[in-house]
Amino acid sequence: MKAIVALGNPGDRYRDTRHNVGWWLAERLRAAWSFPAFHARDATRTSEGRRGERTVRIVEPLTYVNLSGRVVRDLMVETGLSPAEDLLVLVDDVSLPPGALRLRAGGSSGGHNGLASIEEAVGTREYARLRIGVGRPHDDRIDLAEWVLAPLPGPEEESVLETFPRAIEAVDCWLVEGVEAAMSRHNG
Repeated sequence: MKAIVALGNPGDRYRDTRHNVGWWLAERLRAAWSFPAFHARDATRTSEGRRGERTVRIVEPLTYVNLSGRVVRDLMVETGLSPAEDLLVLVDDVSLPPGALRLRAGGSSGGHNGLASIEEAVGTREYARLRIGVGRPHDDRIDLAEWVLAPLPGPEEESVLETFPRAIEAVDCWLVEGVEAAMSRHNG
């Protein structure tokens, strides 16, 4: 089994915000792969299906971004998955321009509280993450927390959505060939 964990915040207030682009991509993956509709399960929404020879579970934690680690830890315990081999996190990134993608095999949280929560909960930085660019405010007086909890303006949203076919290809590559091959083929 492989697990894809998409970070986001529950509720209508957050649905269209920068922090929820991971959930946007999770829904696109689910639809592209013809997986069943997401269903609520404990503190998550999940959809599970087969991609080739593998079972894949797409997970949206309902704990809010900053507490996502609890869900990932519970998932790792329940399934026995290895974070380094079997986990991919879909996450927004203010350091990348809107729509840019960057796949990494591990590394620091880069100041992202959701990734920091996962790192603390699973005890390692070694898990794959697909960072989806949402841009940084051009004015230093704008609070970053407010920025990620605000909707993307139309052109920036379009930039993000236009990269989703490439993102789906990168996730498929990660599933079949591993993170190194996916990084080589889909970064840059």
